[in-house]
Amino acid sequence: MDKAKGKAKEAVGKATGSDRMKAEGQMDQAEGKAKDAMDDVKEPMCGKHGKRGKD
Repeated sequence: MDKAKGKAKEAVGKATGSDRMKAEGQMDQAEGKAKDAMDDVKEPMCGKHGKRGKD
């Protein structure tokens, strides 16, 4: 979600010449990539159902 929003913001920033909007878009994309990476790490630890091993 954040990556798509970031791409859109960056495109608008490029089209309008707004450096701030371009930067916000790049930040949103980076945030989305970080969240994806965390999900990739968390899934094997917690399993697909969000549970950790046998408690």
